[in-house]
Amino acid sequence: MYRDITEGTVLWEPSAEVRRDAKLTEFSNWLGRSHGKTFDDYAALWEWSVSDLEGFWGAVWEYFGIESSYERVLSGRDMPGVRWFEGARLNYAERALSRKDDHLALIATDELGVVEEVTYAALAERVAAAAAGLRRLGVGTGDRVAALMPNIPETLVAFLATASLGAVWSSCSPEFGIGAVAHRFEQIEPKVLLSVDGYRFGGQVFDRLEIVEEVAARLPSLEATVILNRIGARRPPSTLGWEELTSRPEPLRFEPVPFDHPLWVLYSSGTTGLPKPIVHSQGGILLQHLKDLVFHMNLGEGDRFFWYTSTGWMMWNLLVSGLQVGATIILYDGSPGYPDLSALWMMAERLELTYFGTSAPFIHACLKADLDPGREYDLSRLRSVGSTGAPLTSDGFAWVYERVHDDLLLGSISGGTDLCAAFIGSCPVLPVKAGEIQCRYLGARVEAYDVLGKSIVDEVGELVITAPMPSMPIYFWNDPDGSKYRASYFEMYPGVWRHGDWIKVTSEGGCVVSGRSDSTLNRGGVRTGTSEFYRVVDSFPEIEDSLVIDTGALGREDRLLLFVALKAGFTLSADLQDRLRSAIRSEISPRHVPDEIHRIPDIPRTLNGKKMEVPVKRIIGGVSIEQAARLDAMANPGSLDAFVQWAAERRDQQGEKSY
Repeated sequence: MYRDITEGTVLWEPSAEVRRDAKLTEFSNWLGRSHGKTFDDYAALWEWSVSDLEGFWGAVWEYFGIESSYERVLSGRDMPGVRWFEGARLNYAERALSRKDDHLALIATDELGVVEEVTYAALAERVAAAAAGLRRLGVGTGDRVAALMPNIPETLVAFLATASLGAVWSSCSPEFGIGAVAHRFEQIEPKVLLSVDGYRFGGQVFDRLEIVEEVAARLPSLEATVILNRIGARRPPSTLGWEELTSRPEPLRFEPVPFDHPLWVLYSSGTTGLPKPIVHSQGGILLQHLKDLVFHMNLGEGDRFFWYTSTGWMMWNLLVSGLQVGATIILYDGSPGYPDLSALWMMAERLELTYFGTSAPFIHACLKADLDPGREYDLSRLRSVGSTGAPLTSDGFAWVYERVHDDLLLGSISGGTDLCAAFIGSCPVLPVKAGEIQCRYLGARVEAYDVLGKSIVDEVGELVITAPMPSMPIYFWNDPDGSKYRASYFEMYPGVWRHGDWIKVTSEGGCVVSGRSDSTLNRGGVRTGTSEFYRVVDSFPEIEDSLVIDTGALGREDRLLLFVALKAGFTLSADLQDRLRSAIRSEISPRHVPDEIHRIPDIPRTLNGKKMEVPVKRIIGGVSIEQAARLDAMANPGSLDAFVQWAAERRDQQGEKSY
């Protein structure tokens, strides 16, 4: 059945009991009691939340008991440049560690099945020790702490310690290559670098000390490098061990900071240049994540909350905010497919998960492998499955309900690193329809715009946000006049946030995301942009030009294709292909090694010289040249013919309608 399900088919409806007990219902009832606000349905509540921004966000602040006064909720309405909760002073880490009891704060596990449990009380002690160590290294308010760390307890401890000091956190996954790490951390000039000596992934052990030393050498701002022993590699004598950093604890204290004080720096994928360092505020993230986790994901202290992620993906940042609602968060370090695709489902049974977060490609992979985890494992405690990272197909929706559990909330969510949050996603009081995201989140005025900037319904358009949200970036690092920030989101529609996705908002309030309207390579949670990829490939003397295409963005077989135009006199030899793969593995990540490398005469470019990944993606997916690209906007329109021919030959070989 799940292989031919129709988009829009209702797959699940919340029972009367589920609707009654939902935390969103509790909030709505509270609004009626405390503020005289009553709403007939979710649509009415959403409309109020995006029309009366001061009223809604002020109510959220009050409902969650944020212990600080403020002068006003919102100053100004024109984006960018609004100010939220001026006069407030708070600390993200203080709220995360507000309970200091024996309730489990986290459960950490890995490919070997090793389990570590840490209570809220013990977590607070560890954070106090790490904060004391960072303080001795001179870290204070506004200083940057960079981390090349996996998804393990020490990473969480270091982040909370950094936030407690009012310092600024930034992390990369340890499997990132030298260039990918350096291009990020060089921009923010960290005072301290934290790293592991190595990591395990897919049953293999990887030593990272050489990369750590090279990255550190490119960061003249560094005053200390701290190494956590994970694989037993010999630590360089010039570095500090994690045990030394945390050996002299002091009482835990928190630096109160303004609402818009920087919490962390995340990075864009680097599609059009260096990865953009995106700065989010302590208050904006705190308020946004509380709203999303409680009202839309229905999470609370009784939950065991898991999302498969690396520390280089914003889903890690959302996961750790589970502490803000008193939940137990699950940290997994390793491959989602080792030793096979059942590993995470087995973990879900063993750790009694109530919320299982993953990616659409993982669900599609399980579907293709014909897995039946609901039959093989006891998943009776599971109340929700979350999916993000790519659009989830109708078949993927149906597979979850047939093969995982027939009575749970499947939350397909969409948002981005740019806001470090979702703005469309799950709702515990609405039905789930195949291929559709349930709703636009409270406080998120998401619309679809046509090319003229007109809001459209039941048609595909550009995803835009037409009213400010607290977790929008406060700025980009090293962008003093804000010009890069404005150009990234507000250039196409002045005063309106253009996100870079195609979306259809249905007349019933649901959403269908068709994929990116720009290009990003997201491979198993390790997200990078095409520009970083090209920096490696185009450095080869044999390569004239190149184009990389991730077919997973087409919702089909997830393969990474590299097309290269060679300089005269060179051939695409086996040796050249091996060297390309080796360089990509080292400089970017093992997950970005191309599945196929093909020679092509010319790389299509726009009149202003930009490579045309999106039109080529569409052509490979079976779209005609006329539908995929504007030829009058191209410098070399004839270059697309080779891709049409390549795609047709591939379809003939494989007997597929499209690749």
